[in-house]
Amino acid sequence: MRSRQSSATWLLLAHVGLIVYASLYPFWPVRAPPGMGLPWLFGLPWPRQFWAFDVQANLIGYVPFGFLGFAAAMRSGWGLRAALAAGLLPGPLVSFLMETLQFYVPGRVPSLSDWALNSAGSTLGALLGVLLNAVGWLRRWQDVREHWFGASSAPALALLALWPLALLYPTPLPFGLGQWLPWWRESLVEALEGTPWALTWGDGVIIEHELPPGLEALAIALGLLAPVLLMIAVARPGLRRVVLAAGAVLLGFAGTTTATAMAFGPDHAWAWLSDASRPGVGLGLGLALLSCLLPSRVAAALGLFVLCALIGLLSIAPSDPYLALNVQAWEHGRFVNLYGLTRWLAWTWPFVALVWLAARLVQRPR
Repeated sequence: MRSRQSSATWLLLAHVGLIVYASLYPFWPVRAPPGMGLPWLFGLPWPRQFWAFDVQANLIGYVPFGFLGFAAAMRSGWGLRAALAAGLLPGPLVSFLMETLQFYVPGRVPSLSDWALNSAGSTLGALLGVLLNAVGWLRRWQDVREHWFGASSAPALALLALWPLALLYPTPLPFGLGQWLPWWRESLVEALEGTPWALTWGDGVIIEHELPPGLEALAIALGLLAPVLLMIAVARPGLRRVVLAAGAVLLGFAGTTTATAMAFGPDHAWAWLSDASRPGVGLGLGLALLSCLLPSRVAAALGLFVLCALIGLLSIAPSDPYLALNVQAWEHGRFVNLYGLTRWLAWTWPFVALVWLAARLVQRPR
């Protein structure tokens, strides 16, 4: 099979990052296990009891690892045996490393059953990849991708796949990713407290402001438009772009609705689509439809402007008023690791998209 740039490779890297985060959170403080020598360090204990959620999470969480490892290897031109090894071997090795490192992280409990379930999940994923490859679905996916998207579209597709996950983090506005400045400012103030370089903000210094209705609608529209422009930058021209734009919008709606349901319950899943947010959503939908007419490079350039404007508006917007309540609920539940992961995705997604769009613009057209 001819070597191709594959979105599976980028998704595999993202999934490895997810595994590392979920396995080692909160990372700090690191401490050596008391009274535990090196031989014991590699002897994972068997748990005294099992929880259904842990069993499901450990098994299902590693299925994409094995599948993406196999798919990425096949799409990169590896042979079947080498690709199968790439799907089968890394999962158990990474899982064993994560479980062993959990000895050093307070609050984390390493377990031999977790390693066994992770390994089983990775194996199932690799076997699923073999099955899909045998019936020709991996090749068909490549044909479908080449029909809908141009060359070098793999990173953009991976970013689009991660966008709904980033939207699970409570944002100040619907689709408002990239509000990192308030948290970093507070962290810097706390880090420098009691030092000669301590920072203080006077009572008269107000950095965040309530956005006027017009700017709020604009920020919502830009947040919805940005991933559509990212998609158009790699999509082939024609009516296919309208279908892809609709798909990107549906992904955003799904992510935002899921986040609202997780925060306030299923009965309030559509509460984000309020009278205040509808103008911005409508404006975003209209701009997304018009952007389907743009050439790819123009869409990439406009995407840079849209993301910069979005980040600028969110940097002065107040944080989600329910953020502290949501964080408290997540940190006392089973979603604490997911909360931390989505927070970093919500902060970094626009900046990673900026870097990719800039790199796209400096490439020679193919």
